[in-house]
Amino acid sequence: MGTTVPARRHDERLRKRQRGAAEGESGLEFVQGLVDGSLPLNTMARTLGYDITEVESGRVVITAVPNDTHLNPAGGVHGGLSATLLDSCMGLAVLSKLEKGIGQTTLEFKISLVRPITPETGMIKAEGIALTCGRRIGTAEGRVTDTSGRLLAHGTTTCLIFPR
Repeated sequence: MGTTVPARRHDERLRKRQRGAAEGESGLEFVQGLVDGSLPLNTMARTLGYDITEVESGRVVITAVPNDTHLNPAGGVHGGLSATLLDSCMGLAVLSKLEKGIGQTTLEFKISLVRPITPETGMIKAEGIALTCGRRIGTAEGRVTDTSGRLLAHGTTTCLIFPR
């Protein structure tokens, strides 16, 4: 129970920083803050143990090392890990294309899990690429691969773009 207060303080700092980013930073500058550590990762990233490792306009890479905390009842890594990595990298890829004062949120996403992931898989990489970024809608695609480049999962997303 002792971690509740620090986590709450961390989340309050993150919300304040996100509000500041919406007012004074572009989406790319915001995501660069996640990559370089000047902005703390959100609670989902901390809970699942993933890191946002690369960004350029329209492209974001997230890495994670699957472990026993990610297992489903059958003993494989739960598909929710791939879904979260894809949702995050694709949404951030769209965000990285947006001007200051503009935000985005996921409207829908679809993923396909094409190979099993286990703790023995080792590091996995989720790469999101923005495909379109209009005034109201953005789309992106994403791929999760292992260190050998084998495709493990892929997906697409549609994001709502709005003024903050």
